[in-house]
Amino acid sequence: MTVVSPVKSAAPAEAVVPEPPPRRRNATRAAGLVAALGVLLLVMAASVAIGAKAIPLDQVWHGIAHYAGTDTDVVIKDVRLPRTLLGVLVGIGLGLAGAVMQALTRNPLAEPGILGVNAGASAAVVSAISLLGVTSLTGYVWFAFLGAAIVSVLVYSLGGSRSATPVRLALAGTAITAALYGYVQAVQLLDTAALDKMRFWTVGSLASANVTVLKQVAPFLVVGALLALILGRPLNAIALGDDTARALGARLNRTRILAMVAITLLCGAATAACGPIAFVGLMVPHLVRAITGPDMRWTLAYAAVLSPVLLLTADIIGRIVTRPGELQVGVVTTLIGGPVFIYLVRRRRMAQL
Repeated sequence: MTVVSPVKSAAPAEAVVPEPPPRRRNATRAAGLVAALGVLLLVMAASVAIGAKAIPLDQVWHGIAHYAGTDTDVVIKDVRLPRTLLGVLVGIGLGLAGAVMQALTRNPLAEPGILGVNAGASAAVVSAISLLGVTSLTGYVWFAFLGAAIVSVLVYSLGGSRSATPVRLALAGTAITAALYGYVQAVQLLDTAALDKMRFWTVGSLASANVTVLKQVAPFLVVGALLALILGRPLNAIALGDDTARALGARLNRTRILAMVAITLLCGAATAACGPIAFVGLMVPHLVRAITGPDMRWTLAYAAVLSPVLLLTADIIGRIVTRPGELQVGVVTTLIGGPVFIYLVRRRRMAQL
């Protein structure tokens, strides 16, 4: 008698959740972007209203729309409103620079400082203070921007220029950053006057914002933001690898040069105005990709909205926790970003971002 062995039933296949149609997915992303804009407006209102002295929202509106020259109106229009607007512009700059940097280097832990832009700005400012006697914030802006631009060109040249690769750019930026920060520390140790003047700027703060600085850095940040947003589609191609990008018709060298220009404009102007502020360009793109997926067009759009939310929120926290004093925004973002960075490094699926 032949015994027929029972046929083992196949293991049940895992349920596959179908992706929503592109139109529905884009509609969801658009709705999320509108919601993020609403959050940004709320945070901006809170930034103007909250400080050493809380100001009701009706008085905030009166100071903006019906300026009468009272003490409260002066604080709102001449101090808090420029500070809030500068925080929005700097947040946009840092967020877009970080997203472009991570796409350009294909490194999920990259942030604007990896190309030496922050180090170039810092070295230029400390040189201007120590060698030329520059003391005003408006003077810092131009020297910091010049230093950032020079370092960006140098990094791209050392990275291989036409044969530049993400690894070469990252290595060149890391080497130049180490050398420039060594120079900054040496100058500060030898020149105590430069140390005193640099101490506040190097922490990263929005407290020195005024209309003059706002007007000086706004054109560079606006141009850099527009350039970064235009690069969304080419950066999508680069994310697939150089060979695939070439097969799709992408011009790699031109895209990398334009991306370097955008990073220089954004991060250079932001650093010049407020000093080096860390982790904003690292944290926000990670959060955004969890919402939008890998499409750089949506990643850049969301980063431009959520980065100011993070920066202004950190600035508000700094004004609350040490009231009537103030904790600089660069310190707050570092305290928040340090644990986040460690978490990202330890994630097993980090490479899939």
